[in-house]
Amino acid sequence: MQFNINSLYICVKDMERAVVFYENFFEQTVTEKDDIYSVFDINGFRFGLFAYQKTGEKHDFGSNCLPSFSVENVEILNKKIRNMKLCFPLTKIGRNWVTEFIDSEGNHIELTAQVQ
Repeated sequence: MQFNINSLYICVKDMERAVVFYENFFEQTVTEKDDIYSVFDINGFRFGLFAYQKTGEKHDFGSNCLPSFSVENVEILNKKIRNMKLCFPLTKIGRNWVTEFIDSEGNHIELTAQVQ
């Protein structure tokens, strides 16, 4: 048996705010936009935003799921986190620079870049 991971979603409180946040972060427009579920296509990977309250679901925010994105180098990484609230400081771990920030909805997001 072989597994593939093609998508993930995070819960958001305010879809408009979350879409604007991630459009700025990814520097691209949302691929599919809806009041309940919106999607960004990140090189074939579907990153979803789920407005859980509109369906009556409960959710705890924080570090229960940690989406991890990588960028080409530490200069871009530093640019991306310049105005972010960090929950894990930029740290060299093995062959990578690693940091975590808190998005507009309270989710923790990891950002990495290889050490050059």
